[in-house]
Amino acid sequence: MNRKVILSILIFVVLSLVGPGRIQAESVRHRFSGDENELGVIIGEPTGLSYKGWTGRNTAFDVGVAWSFRREGNLHIHADYLIHNFSFFDVDDERMPYYIGIGGRVKIENHSRVGVRFVIGTEYYLEDAPFGFFFEIAPILDLAPETELDMNGAIGARVVF
Repeated sequence: MNRKVILSILIFVVLSLVGPGRIQAESVRHRFSGDENELGVIIGEPTGLSYKGWTGRNTAFDVGVAWSFRREGNLHIHADYLIHNFSFFDVDDERMPYYIGIGGRVKIENHSRVGVRFVIGTEYYLEDAPFGFFFEIAPILDLAPETELDMNGAIGARVVF
């Protein structure tokens, strides 16, 4: 089966498990107390599933399990710790935080790579719906099997539950 078809089916199944009964539209201002989660897709380099778990008013963990289409294609897994600034952009109700973070990345290929990610991004949350759209770039310093610079960049969407 084509990898894109398998990835599409996987994304559909995971999003279906979230279920509309668990999704609550609420004021963005009161949304992030530290126990919220987000699940969605990331499109770009890499493309796949994205999960964000809030740990506080301004902090979260972000995990991606995706497919990288560079160099013959391979599995890409990353995890980042993010710090958000909700007052960076002048948007009502603090719906557009800027974030920075640091994390790790494993790229599984013939000679798998392990590296450190430095993430910069922004997310826009809809006011009356539990959805957020994000854009991020992540310079990467691969440490093994050799030291090398790389870059990730993507857009995505997640549902907040």
